[in-house]
Amino acid sequence: MIEIKKEQLPALMEQETFILYLYTPFCGTCQLAKRMLEVVDETLPDVSFYKADLNYLPGFAEEWEVESVPCLLVFKNGQLKTKQYAFQSVEFLYHLIVKDGA
Repeated sequence: MIEIKKEQLPALMEQETFILYLYTPFCGTCQLAKRMLEVVDETLPDVSFYKADLNYLPGFAEEWEVESVPCLLVFKNGQLKTKQYAFQSVEFLYHLIVKDGA
């Protein structure tokens, strides 16, 4: 997963298909979710995975109506396809991402 900063966000949003994982550093659940996503990232080498600390993205949470972290955003053809808060398992995340065509 590639860490992105606020100034990289506009260019990222121009990509057709990608996964954006939003977290905060002191969120314990986020640490577990990150480990699960790293496994999925390894199994889907053709999918672009990014992560961002929501603390450094002012306004982004409101714009995309992010209610909590961890949050997984799946973008396909430049559109938000899925917003997922519950990271149930590696298998669940894999199927969620593949289902949305990423």
